[in-house]
Amino acid sequence: MTASKFLGVAIEKGESMSKYLIQATYTAEGMKGVLKEGGTARRQVVERMVESVGGRVEQMYFAFGDTDLYILADLPGNAASAAVGLATSAAGGVRTKTVVLLTAEEIDEATRQKVRYQAPGA
Repeated sequence: MTASKFLGVAIEKGESMSKYLIQATYTAEGMKGVLKEGGTARRQVVERMVESVGGRVEQMYFAFGDTDLYILADLPGNAASAAVGLATSAAGGVRTKTVVLLTAEEIDEATRQKVRYQAPGA
């Protein structure tokens, strides 16, 4: 495998990124920051953060309701996803929930796995 650069991070050829849906809810202090800086500035901050761990933001949407922000991101793996969640949570302006997204091909691979399982009470 040959290495190439993706957003400044060495990626081995053939190495795939995982897809994540990050749902964010701003705290009152975080929302004050959005009101002060605007949505475009926050998107730029999110893009730089995701790029800093070797990923990229595919889409980012602000929304009405319990969740203020939806981010669809490609990240190198769960450790990078956890790093993003830890950094944002520690800063205190937002609470996040991350969903790992699977492709149809990954589900196909899962269906081919042999799993030993016994249901409770069986």
